[in-house]
Amino acid sequence: MKLLDLTLTVSENIPTFPGSPQPSFVQDKNIKNDGYNSELLFLSSHTGTHLDAPYHFQEKGEKIHEISLKRLVSSAILVKSRKKGDQPITKTDIQKIEKKHGKIPSGSSIIFWTGWQKMIKNTSYFVRNPGLSTAAAKYLVSKKINLVGTDSPSIDLGKDKRFSVHHIFSKNNVLIVENLTNLEKIRSSKFHFVVLPLKLKGATGSPVRAIAFVE
Repeated sequence: MKLLDLTLTVSENIPTFPGSPQPSFVQDKNIKNDGYNSELLFLSSHTGTHLDAPYHFQEKGEKIHEISLKRLVSSAILVKSRKKGDQPITKTDIQKIEKKHGKIPSGSSIIFWTGWQKMIKNTSYFVRNPGLSTAAAKYLVSKKINLVGTDSPSIDLGKDKRFSVHHIFSKNNVLIVENLTNLEKIRSSKFHFVVLPLKLKGATGSPVRAIAFVE
């Protein structure tokens, strides 16, 4: 087994969702004066590669610190479906993968590669990104999946200002991981997926370290 990092590096220059602050790293201590280095961080809990807790869109949904570790280590299915701006991932796209590799087992994590991550420095990255159609989201809910991830900044289409898919998944206690990277390096349709958020009490989300265990 080989470890593959699926995580964007968080820096002060990382692109952020419109309306969210740029991360700020402020030096707090230094070796010369204090004997050690440390810094203060200021950033949105949805910066970079991050996990959305159901509480993000559901008042009574699970918060980040309440999510079971068992849900953060899972068997994942990779769906490679190249998409252009404003193009949805459809129920048919998912069913094609099922015809080729078998039905999606209950409790699986579904990870979508669209090729959109290469657009991260483009002004259209956050506003024209591909995302799931509502029919695709409802189909995955019917499969009782654990988690859905994407190489896009949002599981919703960039033009969907109502965040329809977020609402569908959050209502049904499905976890969401966004801004994954390096998915094109996964050659198999199935892999072991680990996503580790900070245990932030009461939070709607958290930056994560996302890892694939691949052959």
